[in-house]
Amino acid sequence: MSTVFSSRAFVSFSAALAVAAALLLSGCGGTPKPVSYEPEEFDSTTTHTRSYSASEGQTCEAARRALLSQGYMLTASSTDLVTGRKSFQPTGEVHVEVELRVVCASEVAKGHRTVTFVTALQDRYALKKVNNSASVGVGAIGSLSLPYSSSDDAMVKIASETLTDEGFYDRFFTLLERFLKAQQGSEPSVSPAALGAPEAMPAAPAIPATAPLK
Repeated sequence: MSTVFSSRAFVSFSAALAVAAALLLSGCGGTPKPVSYEPEEFDSTTTHTRSYSASEGQTCEAARRALLSQGYMLTASSTDLVTGRKSFQPTGEVHVEVELRVVCASEVAKGHRTVTFVTALQDRYALKKVNNSASVGVGAIGSLSLPYSSSDDAMVKIASETLTDEGFYDRFFTLLERFLKAQQGSEPSVSPAALGAPEAMPAAPAIPATAPLK
């Protein structure tokens, strides 16, 4: 009786293993699902964009000062491009870096205006153990090698994402506009002559009336 029971149990166990193997093979052999970009609707043009009545240089200079005022380390700075990075530590084993990229482009059709494009990229890193293996050769003994291994902590990138929070960009644009207004207000007024415009001619002196000769 025990022999029959053992045989049935073995058959059931073998069948379960066969089913599990078939499922595993079907899962590995199947094609991976394509990445879906349905949330990218391209329906908003205001989240990352603002337009200012200023030149490219003035706008990007205001963006540079805005980033510096918030502790960002600049990685690039020119009259039409500013980039900066800032590090955050939300938890003990998670590290976050945000890179802000500002592009300033003039709007020729609208006169003295500049459109500003801002994008923020967030990279997340996690603390993980990394195993290191090596070997030590002992010359006096010959070709003998003593393998050993060790583990070190390392920050490994686990995610990268473009920020889409409208409130984040609204706060940055508000700060940029403050620095832009302060920059424009501190500029000295320029006389028309310095711009190449002719100055107004002084009025001619009045000619005194004279009595007619007799």
